[in-house]
Amino acid sequence: MRTRELTLILACCALPAAAQDLMRSVEMPAHRALADTIEGAELTPFETDGCSGGLSSSWRMVAETFPKFSLLYEEHPPWEYCCVTHDRAYYNAGGASQAEASFDARLAADDALRTCVKTHGESHADEYAERYDMTPDQIRSVHSITSEAMFLAVRFGGGPCSGLPWRWGFGYPGCTIFGPTARE
Repeated sequence: MRTRELTLILACCALPAAAQDLMRSVEMPAHRALADTIEGAELTPFETDGCSGGLSSSWRMVAETFPKFSLLYEEHPPWEYCCVTHDRAYYNAGGASQAEASFDARLAADDALRTCVKTHGESHADEYAERYDMTPDQIRSVHSITSEAMFLAVRFGGGPCSGLPWRWGFGYPGCTIFGPTARE
């Protein structure tokens, strides 16, 4: 699939305001449950896996298995620092303790991840183009597509109270939407 075709597919997935409102209403019970959990809870020590969903761990495994890959592409995703910053926001629910603020903070953290990965590609386009035998525009396109895919992945799989290790508010005890908050 060509870069332009993939960009068009991802662009079609951008959500209009009505869909954002629907997402907010669907996600709010989990943010309310998280807010109830945060009240009086202590944070666990911060940990990060780099880019979640196996991205960093898979990259490292390939780099260890194929030394030439490691020499060319490094031992971790070059934008991994973006993921660590994103993990810090997810760890403590962006510092939000109220449900509405939590939703807004999560959306801002996910958008910041997208922007960071895209900006990384823009700022390293010339360097990577030479290194990977590509054009700077191809480097920018690849980072743009990657940033959009990562944004969609964290929006889909990073909600609070999901039980997943990379969930929003993962530094707090687990929570569930099936408790008293869900009936309110």
